[in-house]
Amino acid sequence: MTGETIAPTVPWAARAPGALDDAGGFAEAFGAYFGEIHTYVAQRLGPDNAEDIVAETFLTAFRKRAQYDPSRAAVRTWLYGIATNLIGKHRRLEARTLRALGRCGPETESPGHEDSVAVRVSAQSLRPELAAALAELDRRDRDVLLLMALAGLSHDEIATALGIPYGTVGSRLSRARKKLRALLGEVLVHG
Repeated sequence: MTGETIAPTVPWAARAPGALDDAGGFAEAFGAYFGEIHTYVAQRLGPDNAEDIVAETFLTAFRKRAQYDPSRAAVRTWLYGIATNLIGKHRRLEARTLRALGRCGPETESPGHEDSVAVRVSAQSLRPELAAALAELDRRDRDVLLLMALAGLSHDEIATALGIPYGTVGSRLSRARKKLRALLGEVLVHG
């Protein structure tokens, strides 16, 4: 050996608070959560816009890493909060995308295997009726619903990610489900 010290690899979950401060810790968080956050953003905004938003998510996280408080949220939840806030900045794009999908439906060309998996779980593969109904939801209700449905976050995690009370998560989710049922019911009756 050349005298250099090799640091032992510590699993992400076992790292001490402030572990985002070191380059290795942040790189490990990036590696652990990039794919998951990318999938979530692609499901909301489509794969073409996901790269930029996810890059911005991790850039924001890197810039604010000193402000991260592990006692308030897990890194994963914190990253979903940042991503959802950035999606909120692009909410017109999301609403336009959902409305367009509501008019057109999913693409019919057959992509390669890897692309077909991504498309199956993206907003572009939504039934036109569901995409149109999601576009009609209030952005805050849509955020709660999609964090649960697409990211699989719990009520607690959603509350932490969005910085809202636990009870607000339940009421927004209930309101979103009620509106979706009404909108989709109209489609089934009239469509």
